[in-house]
Amino acid sequence: MKKVILEGKFVSNERGFGFVELNNEEKDIFIPPTLTNGSMTGDLVKVELQKEAENGNRAEGKIIEIVKRNTIMIVGTYQKSRNYGFVVPDDIKLGTDIFISKSHNRKAKNGDKVVVKIVKYPENGKSAEGQIVEILGKSSDTNVDLISVVRAHNYKLMFPKEVEKEAKNLPEVIHGIEGRVDLREEEIFTIDGDDTKDIDDAISLTKKGNNYLLGVHIADVSHYVRPNTALDKEAIKRSTSVYLIDTVIPMLPKKLSNGICSLNPGEDRYALSIEMEIDTNGQVINSKVFKSVIKSKLQMTYHKVYDILENNIEYEDYKPHMKTLRLMKELAEILIAKKDKDGAIDFNMPEAKIILDENDAVIDIGLREMTIANRIIEEFMIIANETIAETFFQKELPFIYRVHEKPEIDRIDKLNVLLKNLNYDEIDKIDNKNLKRISEMAKGKEEEKLVSLMLLRTMQLAKYSNENIGHFGLASKYYCHFTSPIRRYPDLFIHRVISDYLAHELDKKKLTKYKRQSAKYAEISSEMEQEEEDAERELYEMKKCEYMQKHIGDEYEGTVSGVTAFGVFVELENTVEGLSRVEEMRDDYYVFDDKNMKLIGKHTGREFKLGDKVKVKCIAANKLLRRIDFEII
Repeated sequence: MKKVILEGKFVSNERGFGFVELNNEEKDIFIPPTLTNGSMTGDLVKVELQKEAENGNRAEGKIIEIVKRNTIMIVGTYQKSRNYGFVVPDDIKLGTDIFISKSHNRKAKNGDKVVVKIVKYPENGKSAEGQIVEILGKSSDTNVDLISVVRAHNYKLMFPKEVEKEAKNLPEVIHGIEGRVDLREEEIFTIDGDDTKDIDDAISLTKKGNNYLLGVHIADVSHYVRPNTALDKEAIKRSTSVYLIDTVIPMLPKKLSNGICSLNPGEDRYALSIEMEIDTNGQVINSKVFKSVIKSKLQMTYHKVYDILENNIEYEDYKPHMKTLRLMKELAEILIAKKDKDGAIDFNMPEAKIILDENDAVIDIGLREMTIANRIIEEFMIIANETIAETFFQKELPFIYRVHEKPEIDRIDKLNVLLKNLNYDEIDKIDNKNLKRISEMAKGKEEEKLVSLMLLRTMQLAKYSNENIGHFGLASKYYCHFTSPIRRYPDLFIHRVISDYLAHELDKKKLTKYKRQSAKYAEISSEMEQEEEDAERELYEMKKCEYMQKHIGDEYEGTVSGVTAFGVFVELENTVEGLSRVEEMRDDYYVFDDKNMKLIGKHTGREFKLGDKVKVKCIAANKLLRRIDFEII
C-alpha cells in the first residue's frame, strides 16, 4: 500500500479510540487506542493511512504528528489524594484525567469544579499534567453548571474595554433618513418570545389584488457595526449569540443588541427591508430590497398571537392588527403547503424546555410548543432568506449561503433498518420527496417521534459556505441567513454586501475583499455554531441528569431510540434519554444483531429494536458523566 499522510482534526472517544476528521473529505479515519500518539480531542494532527475504506468500513490510520494542540484549558471535577490529585474532565471524550501536583492544586477540595491549565500533554501512556487556575465551586451546586459550560467553551461574559467604549459612543436614536424609504407610518410589528429583548425582525402584510405583499424588515446592524472596528472584530470572533437555557451570551453588546439595533416598539429604527409579492401558490413573483426606517407598532408574543388565531381570545392592544394577523395566518398556510409540495422535510421534533428556579435548579422538563404563531414567523423568514439568496446569487456577488448537503448512503442504510422494522418501504433514491414520504407516513402514528429522530440523524449538518449548493432539508435551491444580524455574523456580513450594492459602492477592490472574507467567515461561523450547539447540549444533559436524580426508582414508558451491542437507549416523552445496559438485562443473555440493529434474547427470543415501546425504571443519573441509566421492566 502506498504511503499516504493526511491532515485533520482528532476527535477522541471515552473508550480510547478516536477519529480524524479530514479537511474537505467526506469520510473520517478510525484511530485505534494504541495509535493515537497522545492526541486529545480537537488537536490538528497528521495521520498515516494504515487501511483503506472498504465494504462500508472506515479507513484506519495512526497519528504520526500533532501539528497543533487545541486543548489548553479544561473544566472538570477535582479528586484529591493524599499527596496529589486528578481532575476528571467534564468532556468525557478527552479520555484522560489530568494529574495535579499538590503545589498546583490552589487548595481545591475534593469534589470541587475547577478550571485546569495543561502544562504537559499525555505521552508514552502517561496522563496529562496540569495546574488549577480557578475554583468554580462544588460540582454538586446547581449554579455551577452554567459557569462550567461557559468556561469549558471559553465564552466571554464581558466584552473587551475597547468594544464597550465603541458601543457606548453609538447614538441612542437614529439620525436622518436620507437614502431610506420611510415606513414609519406603515403597519409593522414584531412577534417574539415573552422575554425577547434582541429583536431582529419585523413584518408587514397587505393584499395586492389576489396576491400578498409581504414585508420583512431586518435590523440594519451593518449601519452601526463597521468593518475593522473593535465591535466588528469581536463579532467575528463570537460569530453567534449563545443561548444557554435562560442565559444569553450576546454577539454584540447590549447597547446594540437590546438598544439601537433592536426593533423595539414605538422607536424609530434603521432597517434593511425586503418586500415580496407572493401569489396564491406561494410563489414570489416580484421582490425588491431597500434601506428603510421603521417604527414597530407593537411587540407581540407567540402565545398571545396563538390565543387570537386559534382560541378567539381578544387582547386590547392587538385589536388594530387582528385583520392583518388573520391574513398572515392565511399566507403562512399557503407557504407551508408549497414547502410540503416541494419536498421540505418537517422533522416535527419536540424540543426540551428546561424550567429552573432562582438557584438554577431544575424544577421541570417540558416540551416547547410550535404553534401557528411560530410558523408565521418561521415561514416569512424562510421565504425572505430564499429570495435574498436567489437575488444575490443571480448578481454573482460574494455571499455567505446556508447550505445543507444530501445524506450519505451509509446513513440511509441505517435508516432503512428502522423502516424495515416498521414495515415501511425502504429508501432506494436519496431525494427530498422520498424522505418526505417517510415523514408523512409516520404522522399521527406511535412511531412518529422516532421516525422524525432517525430522519434527523440521517441528515448532514447544515453549515455556512461561500458556494451555493442549496439546502436539502428545506428543498431550497437558494438559501442564506439574512434575518438575524444581531445574533449571527453571516447575516451581518451579507447585510454589508447588500448595503454596498444598493449604494453602488462595490468596486473591484471591495469585491475581491468580500470574496476572500466570505470563505473565511463562513468557516469561522460554522465552527462557532457547532461550538454553541455543543455547549447547549452539554448544559441540557447536565440538567436532565440533575432532574432524573430526583426520580430514581420512578417508572416511565419510553421508546427505543438506539440499539447497540452494550445496551438499549430509551427516550422518554420529555426527551430525557437513558441507557439500559446489557449486563443489567438479567432475564436473558442478549446477542446484538448488527445487520438489523436488534438485541435478541438467546433463550426467550425477546427482541429490542428501534421504535419499540418499553417500560423502564430510572436506576441512576450521574451529572458528572452526563449519563442516565434505565432498567427495562
